[in-house]
Amino acid sequence: MKKFWIVLKYELKEYFSNKAFMGLTIFFALLGMLVLFLPRFIDMSGFTGVKIVGDAEVSEGKNPEEEYEQFIYLDQAGVIRADVLQQMFPHVAWQEATSEEAVKEAVESQEAKAGFVVLSPTEYRYYVYNKSMADPNASMFEQAMKLFYRMDYCEKSGVNLEELSAIYDVPVSMDWQILNKDTESNFWYCYALVIIVFMLIIYYGQMISVSVTTEKSNRAIEVLVTSTSSNSLLFGKVIAGAIAGVFQMGLVLGATLVAYQFNREQWGGMLDMILHIPAEVLVAFAFFGLGGYLFYAFLYGAMGALVSKTEDVSKSSSGLVLVVMGVYFFALFQLTNVDGTVIKVLSFLPISSYSTMFARIAMGTVAVWEILLSFLILVLSILGTGFLGAKLYRMGTLRYGNPIKLRTAIKDIRKIDD
Repeated sequence: MKKFWIVLKYELKEYFSNKAFMGLTIFFALLGMLVLFLPRFIDMSGFTGVKIVGDAEVSEGKNPEEEYEQFIYLDQAGVIRADVLQQMFPHVAWQEATSEEAVKEAVESQEAKAGFVVLSPTEYRYYVYNKSMADPNASMFEQAMKLFYRMDYCEKSGVNLEELSAIYDVPVSMDWQILNKDTESNFWYCYALVIIVFMLIIYYGQMISVSVTTEKSNRAIEVLVTSTSSNSLLFGKVIAGAIAGVFQMGLVLGATLVAYQFNREQWGGMLDMILHIPAEVLVAFAFFGLGGYLFYAFLYGAMGALVSKTEDVSKSSSGLVLVVMGVYFFALFQLTNVDGTVIKVLSFLPISSYSTMFARIAMGTVAVWEILLSFLILVLSILGTGFLGAKLYRMGTLRYGNPIKLRTAIKDIRKIDD
């Protein structure tokens, strides 16, 4: 145990005395805080909808001087009513064209953001320079066309448009009563946390692999294995990496969350979906995220011991990277169905519970026994992986030359145990 503490202290000293490590940690923590404090010093009402400078609230709502967008239209059917169109598009300056070619040229030269050519009371052509993924203009103009059609019909038939609209567009009110979790609101911060723990595993896992391989390539491992056990070496390196990773990620994430809570009113609550994370989700993320990191970190350490050159690390750990990435993408795709069978199964597997269980806690229905069982399986898997990794580490440390295949290494361990 004493040797483990010696290794742990040495590895931690290597991390915290590294100027690049500490510099990046402080830089990103301060950057996150600076961005979230901006509304106190700069008028960002056009983005946040809340105009607050310093601690004094000046006004609320969108900037009344918001710049108008330029749209152009050609009415070949004679159905457009300019006053109604302006009401439906309050932040648009409309220009009437004399020909369809003029509409096309205006949009192509980007003098107008969008162009509409009405061919008949129920048909129009929409011109846009670049089609975005979310373009509401076409659907809004379609609603305007439907309204023009009803207005013309009512005038010709002598029907009262207001009475017809009252029947056709009867208002229906709904009051949400959420008795458990709001999946839609909680989705984005779960999405962000899954990405964070994935980055933690990939970045620090590779760092541990390189650290082990470097000692092997410069023959320092030959001295280390004679003075301490492989268990102490591997566990010391992995736990030190975990502490360093939690410190770095915790400082950056913690500074960002605290800064947002302090400036939440200035942001008008618009970042709640990412940065307003409930305490129970953060606790679950801390336990399962750290557990998943340790599980993979031991495997990364063992992969580093199977090669003799740092340039071979990526080849040795490529299979492990594929597993991590596969779990990452699969977990993201399943976030929209957290009460489904697939994600329930994944939340009990140690390769994926680090991301899927806290997602279920945040967005779905999960019993306390399920959380405890999942965490128990993860802890036992960490210990099993740790001792297996230590055996691979011990077996591979004094083997040089070509990279050792994992299958061959496991067979050799079985022979040694027998």
